[in-house]
Amino acid sequence: MTITGTGRISDQRIDKIVPLTTPALLRHELPLDETLVSAVVEGRQAVTRVLDRADDRLLVVVGPCSVHDPAAALDYAARLRDIAGRLADDLLVVMRVYFEKPRSTVGWKGLINDPALDGSGDVNTGLRTARSLLVEVLRMGLHVGCEFLDPITPQYIADTVAWGAIGARTVESQVHRQLASGLSMPIGMKNRSDGNVATAVDAIRAASVPHVFPGIDVSGAPAIMHTRGNTDGHVVLRGGRGGPNYDAAAVADALRLLREAGLPERLVIDASHDNSGKDHRRQPLVVADVADQLAAGQRGIVGVMLESFLVAGRQELDPTRELVYGQSVTDACLSWDQTEGVLTKLADAVRARRARRAVGQTLA
Repeated sequence: MTITGTGRISDQRIDKIVPLTTPALLRHELPLDETLVSAVVEGRQAVTRVLDRADDRLLVVVGPCSVHDPAAALDYAARLRDIAGRLADDLLVVMRVYFEKPRSTVGWKGLINDPALDGSGDVNTGLRTARSLLVEVLRMGLHVGCEFLDPITPQYIADTVAWGAIGARTVESQVHRQLASGLSMPIGMKNRSDGNVATAVDAIRAASVPHVFPGIDVSGAPAIMHTRGNTDGHVVLRGGRGGPNYDAAAVADALRLLREAGLPERLVIDASHDNSGKDHRRQPLVVADVADQLAAGQRGIVGVMLESFLVAGRQELDPTRELVYGQSVTDACLSWDQTEGVLTKLADAVRARRARRAVGQTLA
């Protein structure tokens, strides 16, 4: 058989190609004014101070597993803003505003990829919806946290983000380590989904040095990125298939790995995922253990992550029925009432740790 023409060897499995709006155009349509720019810079600096323990508060990244309903997310943000203000002496609260959902096999990929929740894949609308929500959250006075999955989307939203994460499924990826090396905010590296923490430590080291790689610039044009390296990396312990890793022994082991690698000894504990056995009702139990460690003087724990929404649990995406307002369509979350109690418990633990430090009884 004779094959002629590039059409016979290219795009054999592509149904269609849709033009993608440029980051510059989206930023022009949904800009950050000087007040919001200052708020993002201040948020990043505040996170860095907590990571460096120049600020003895606890970083708390809290919010829905993945945003599917912007209206419900803003409702949640209004409640979070109020309690964040009340507990600001002890907690640095960052709202978890995740738009990209990594999948082990198949499933809804998140608001950017599929904003209509129906598989239509209107990415241009998804990007606009996501950036619009982020701008509104910033206007409410909250700091924003996101996980970065697709290496192109940061150009559209990263200027709004105070704290970022690389997930358990991508922490070993060279592409994501390179991406993290050029991102402008502190980045948490999650341990691998099998529980391996050394991979996250390796990711921090890799992202801390300069890299050169292809990407896109703000105009959407292909570009070669020359990064400086990101020195604000830290490990996020989220458990693994072998079990949880939030207890004192697991924390000590993770701190040892960081110490041996010559890296700052700082950990964020994810109370969800495999640390809770993927049971949202166990998140408060994880937090109780972490709070005990904090109260006992553990300074290596600099943050906690929580999956939380208005309504407890999760629901399936079902086109035949109306969704429950404020309930997750991905991982099960704590209810708002439960979240308030958990945040208060963490603030109490920070005050206890502060008191112990005052008398010289803190741990590493």
